[in-house]
Amino acid sequence: MSASLGRATASATIVPVLAAVSLCHLLNDLMQSLLPAAYPVLHRDFSLSFGQIGLLSLVYQITASILQPLVGLYTDHRPKPYSLPFAMLASGTGLLTLAFGPDYRTLLFGAALLGLGSSIFHPESSRIARLASGGAHGLAQSVFQVGGNLGSSLGPLAAAFVVLPRGQQGLAWAVPVAVVGIVVMTGISRWYQGTGHATRTATRSSSHLGSCSSCAIRT
Repeated sequence: MSASLGRATASATIVPVLAAVSLCHLLNDLMQSLLPAAYPVLHRDFSLSFGQIGLLSLVYQITASILQPLVGLYTDHRPKPYSLPFAMLASGTGLLTLAFGPDYRTLLFGAALLGLGSSIFHPESSRIARLASGGAHGLAQSVFQVGGNLGSSLGPLAAAFVVLPRGQQGLAWAVPVAVVGIVVMTGISRWYQGTGHATRTATRSSSHLGSCSSCAIRT
């Protein structure tokens, strides 16, 4: 595929793809922000100590943040388009586990699943925003980031008005959010695979590895 064709493809899809990936960033970060917002509920329902709350947060942060660069490094060499809907599935499953977990150990597992979804989502989705930018990389990243920031701000409100009145099981209301994300991300993954960029492997030249900019303008 020529460079001009790659630019034309990106330009033709910049609005729907950027809008879709920003929406999914909103949904993802909304789900992620529910856990810390729900700490008072879990503290009350399970009589957790502050140390246990801290450990729950640590498990979540390890999988959501510390694991994320490793996922990004791996997908730079071996892009995984359909890891995106899987990320939403992991987050939704994590929230379900947190909503119906009968003990503290299960809560830790649910927090790990929720964080895993976030760590898988961010590297590939930010790459897609770059690919769909049509050269307007700053605009694409800004639109992508707006979705995430909005989701992070809506999560605590959702926890206050939905989770707190219903207790632990109120976390399950976010499952439809994950389902919407899975559907939208599946469509984005198809676009991503269709551009040909998802076929890059470690055997390509180093100028193509780990660079979203080169992915957007070179083939």
